[in-house]
Amino acid sequence: MEERDQREEDVLRFVEQFALLLIESGMPRMAARVFAFVLADDAERYTARELATGLRVSPAAISGAVRSLVHGGLLCRERVPGERSDTYRIHDEGVWYAITSRRQAELDRSVRFLADGVELLDEARPGGRRVREALEYYRFLRAELPDLTRRWRKHRRELFPDTP
Repeated sequence: MEERDQREEDVLRFVEQFALLLIESGMPRMAARVFAFVLADDAERYTARELATGLRVSPAAISGAVRSLVHGGLLCRERVPGERSDTYRIHDEGVWYAITSRRQAELDRSVRFLADGVELLDEARPGGRRVREALEYYRFLRAELPDLTRRWRKHRRELFPDTP
């Protein structure tokens, strides 16, 4: 097998494995595959046709996935002057922040739901205590995420000083 063919197979193997992880966390299947491909492949930008070719799927399968990823802030859509097709690229620093931001919204919903549960349940009882502990855990996570994001950005600059 040629080196280029082996590289393509290695990328696709990673894409399928990472996509499974993303799917388990709630991302739609094709969106997960597209995101994993754009993350792992070497090009900076992709047309929908290039994504379809790289993933070995029909171009029609790509449109909903890129729309979802653009809407979620994981990919951005651009148009190169003079070209007729949109291109898609991963948000460099912003992609992990977008993922974390979605987690913050989930944490906020969990805090609201659990706070309602604490109001309904007697904290003196085992079930009420467990719900209260879950609430406090989610509140703790929610409070720590902004600082964690700041620390990540600093750490990223140290690891990759040539990136913005």
